[in-house]
Amino acid sequence: MLSDLVQYAASGVTVGAIYALIALGFTLIYNSTHVANFAQGDFAMLGAMTTVFVAAAGVPVVAAGILGILAAACAGLLLYRAAISFAKNSSVLGLIVLTIGAAIFLKGVAQIVFDKRFHSLPAWFGTEPIKVLDATIQPQSFVVLAGAAVIVFALVVFTKKTLIGKGILAISQNQLAATLVGINVTTIVTLAFVISAAIGGTAGILATPITLTSYDAGTLLSLKGFAAAMLGGMGSPMGAVIGGLVLGLVEAFGGGLISSAYKDAFAFLAILVVLALRPQGLVGSFVRERV
Repeated sequence: MLSDLVQYAASGVTVGAIYALIALGFTLIYNSTHVANFAQGDFAMLGAMTTVFVAAAGVPVVAAGILGILAAACAGLLLYRAAISFAKNSSVLGLIVLTIGAAIFLKGVAQIVFDKRFHSLPAWFGTEPIKVLDATIQPQSFVVLAGAAVIVFALVVFTKKTLIGKGILAISQNQLAATLVGINVTTIVTLAFVISAAIGGTAGILATPITLTSYDAGTLLSLKGFAAAMLGGMGSPMGAVIGGLVLGLVEAFGGGLISSAYKDAFAFLAILVVLALRPQGLVGSFVRERV
């Protein structure tokens, strides 16, 4: 029984780390535009699929991964420059619908450029499982956790120690005030889209040796990433990480101890319970406005 619990915990933390990275992408865009970007999961798909096909063409996997991340980052740049920036005066709901349209567009392009089959990438350190308390853990799980930890740490340093990162924090508080002190909001928001897309592409590449990928893999990732961001507290980077891990653990333990057929239902039920008891999320705080 202990080995089963360790197995569920390892699986939950691994999947949760992927959700956390997708949720971080949601958080970056939300803090800079107050819009939920439902194309975030498709950035992960694009990064993964690009890596798979470039590697299949004979390019080393590491170089293919870099090209996959660049492809996702370019998609994020195009989304903002070609769509969001022209509709920035639209309502928040209109902008959200625009990101959903972008996600549908990316799926259509992916199934034309790539194909409709499932694909995988080779595990970075082989497939020989590692024994932990009689549970078998794939080496790629440690790669996912290490990659997620590095990205989270780098993002924290970036937002706290660099002028651009501080600019993102500034416009998340008040865009008008940020503009008045000389911050170029358009440039900062553009960089936020590029960085969030690159994080999504990296998440997709890390996850593909475990979960596989396909042209429509982004839909579920977007839903789970958004759910994780809401669970932790939309707009909170730490909340995104915590929400993703909690979501992954609830899925793993619910699916393992009760029924794997309902693992998605367990996750969303947990979100309903948390938001009913704490609407601001696990880490978020209430926003009070004076009128």
